[in-house]
Amino acid sequence: MSASSARQLRKVSSRHFYLYHEAKRDITAQQEHPTSCWDRASMRCCWEFLDMTSRSFAAVIKELDGDLARTICMYYLVLRGLDTIEDDMTIPDEKKKPILRQFHDLTVTPGWNFTGNGPDEKDRSLLLEYHTVVEEVNRLPPQYAHIFIYTVQDRHSYITQKMENGMADYAHTAATNGTVYLETIADYDLYCHYVAGLVGEGLTRIWSASGKEVSFLCDQLELANSMGLLLQKINIICNFREDVEERRFFWPREIWAKYGFNEMKDMYEIGMVLDALRHACDYLDYLRMLKNQSVFVFCTVPVSTAMATLSLCNMKIRKAEAACLIMRSTNTRDVTLIFWEYARKIHDKAKPHDPNFLKMCCKVLHAHPHIVRL
Repeated sequence: MSASSARQLRKVSSRHFYLYHEAKRDITAQQEHPTSCWDRASMRCCWEFLDMTSRSFAAVIKELDGDLARTICMYYLVLRGLDTIEDDMTIPDEKKKPILRQFHDLTVTPGWNFTGNGPDEKDRSLLLEYHTVVEEVNRLPPQYAHIFIYTVQDRHSYITQKMENGMADYAHTAATNGTVYLETIADYDLYCHYVAGLVGEGLTRIWSASGKEVSFLCDQLELANSMGLLLQKINIICNFREDVEERRFFWPREIWAKYGFNEMKDMYEIGMVLDALRHACDYLDYLRMLKNQSVFVFCTVPVSTAMATLSLCNMKIRKAEAACLIMRSTNTRDVTLIFWEYARKIHDKAKPHDPNFLKMCCKVLHAHPHIVRL
């Protein structure tokens, strides 16, 4: 295909997306106010924070059915606030660690906000006005609130407390040693569980609590954890250079040391890609259990674009390709084919002399039964 033809195809793809992708709901519409609460100033502020802090998730969150949209918006903002504190390297460890471990308490403390972020922290405005998030969290129905943050009445905590303790441990290690170094794949899985696997677990419990998904879905925690781990590991692979520059070495030594490298910064990435792909089939099995269309799209759009990004080896996909993937990510069959398509592209880039070549072949073939079941 010529360069001019490729450019034309990209223009057509982008145009088709804007022509044919019709938003499933408008949270600002008056008929949506009972569930989106757009008519309340504090919740409008939270929707604005969602747009400001999330480019990839904001659109799919807003299209979730009923009160799920507002609930997931608050879930996202609470965890984004926690992550913003953990990521800010300008906050001294003696100040950061107690705040992280108390975050589940602070998130239900009326009027609380945080002013200690560095001036260059991109999401500091969220924490400066976090009292607005606190107000809306305390308005959530108990069946949702107790999943990721306890209510004042029952003092029960879950997802946020687990996540904050894991983050506090890793932040303390980084402050003490001047870097984050992971030795084994088990250490890597545990880190990804704290920062992403728990997110998948919380989402799964919320889906079940809403009644829009089957009640037993909340018991599929291994699949929910794999959903978070796949997305987080692809994110770590794509942020390799940035993490190395900030001395955050998330790629475990167990993977890159077998290549004879002395430092992670010299690592050849196929071992990391292979490790990420071991969660792909679990992710597909999770998707097959979903019944609600808005929940399905919420879970498929991020992973479709993530798989495409992984196939490009640290390069961002074009907007037109992302638009095509969003339009295709509406049913199990097409999403499985997307997985297969990009897994084959990743396999094609593997070299026969690489020690992981046969493992990569087996991992790609392992996804084939999902295609056959279609």
